[in-house]
This record gives sequence, structure tokens and C-alpha cells, in this order.
Amino acid sequence: MPPLTISESDGRVRLNLGGLARGEGMTLQEAADDLVQAVLRLVMAFRSSGFRAAPEFAPDFETMDFLYELGEIAAAGGDIRSRVFG
Repeated sequence: MPPLTISESDGRVRLNLGGLARGEGMTLQEAADDLVQAVLRLVMAFRSSGFRAAPEFAPDFETMDFLYELGEIAAAGGDIRSRVFG
């Protein structure tokens, strides 16, 4: 799983999931909700269009597997929160 980092600035909480997605809010809960929505948009785009890496870039297979797993959970109607924050 990509690293999850938390920071606070100007009274706002920011969560960052390994540079893949981020969430922001006035509270930790709002930031977490925003992050989950950003991750869902990412994994659903990944599922609908696939992923193609340029030959000069080596994809991070662990991250790609993580995104695939989240997409599978979401597609089955599950909640990805436990996997993202677990």
C-alpha cells in the first residue's frame, strides 16, 4: 500500500496517499472522505481505461496491484475505506 501521510496547514487537514490521491477538509473525517472520493475516481478511471506505461517508465507493480484491488472492491459494491486506511 502506498504511504498515507497527514498534514495540517491554515486550519485544514490534508491526507496524501503516496502521491496518487489526496484529500482535504476542515476535519480529519472530511479529509478522509475527500481522499476516498479521489481514490474512487482514480481506480474507476483505471478500470475503465486501463493503464499503459511508456516503455521508458517502469510501473510500480505493487501500486498497480493495490489500485486494481481497490477497483475490484468498489466494483463489487464494497467500501474501500478499510483497505485505504488499514
